[in-house]
This record gives sequence, structure tokens and C-alpha cells, in this order.
Amino acid sequence: MIQLTDKPIDSAAVIEAVAADEAGAVLFFLGTTRKRTEGRETASLDYTTYRPMALSEMKKLAVEATTKWPLIKVAITHRTGHLEVGEASVAIAVSAAHRKEAFAAGEWLIDTLKEQVPIWKKENWADGQCDWVHPGLSDLSQTSGERVE
Repeated sequence: MIQLTDKPIDSAAVIEAVAADEAGAVLFFLGTTRKRTEGRETASLDYTTYRPMALSEMKKLAVEATTKWPLIKVAITHRTGHLEVGEASVAIAVSAAHRKEAFAAGEWLIDTLKEQVPIWKKENWADGQCDWVHPGLSDLSQTSGERVE
């Protein structure tokens, strides 16, 4: 299961997608919209993407993870559109014979997804300002148009 969706993430479906009799470990990660980031209050998030490229890159990551670790199955789901505080934005699940490989692969997948997949996040702050975050780059301020280091 590799998907982008504008609907709430179905955690049970993501976990079910990696179920296997051979698995001794299923690792599930759910990224959620937090209330505060670096001392600033978050009002909401908006995710946009170039869907064909993002899906292609997500599939490549799943394949690469299975070459790095002896995984049985991989599932990645990312939300698009508008998310309120508390809503899930990304889910990753992997199954493996052993937990060590599942943990390592899960951590690598979320870190690499955030760095490489063309999904842009607009952070809408409670004070009315907003910032765009692009994979692998520093924040780009929507209000000033300058890079924020």
C-alpha cells in the first residue's frame, strides 16, 4: 500500500496492509499535527504535492527499504489537503521477521520520505502568519519570501 489521500488515514488498513504470517514484528508510525512547533502555536497544516512524482518516489523508497533490510511488506500513506491539530499526516508500517530490522527501516523511511518526496507543507500559525516547508530544504517564509535559517 503506497498512497496519497485527502481523507483521514485509516490506521487499521495501513497495519493490515503489512500483515504476514512470517512477520514476528510489525512497526507502525503515525505522524500527527502538533499544537506547538519551536514555541509557535500551530493553527493547521496544508499539504500539497505533485501526485505522480510523489507516488513514484514513495514506491522507490519502499523498494529501497526492502533492499536495505529483510522486510516482508511496506506501507506508506500521506495526507494531502488541510489538516487540523491532532490529525494524522503520515503513516508508515513495515513487517519483518524481527523487531530490530523493522525499527531501523521505519525510522529510515520517515526520515527519507521527509527529505526526498515532493510533498510541501504549509504551516498556518495561530498568529495568522504561515511558512512553507519543502522536503530537504530550509523553511521558505510565505510572508517575506525569504529563506528562514
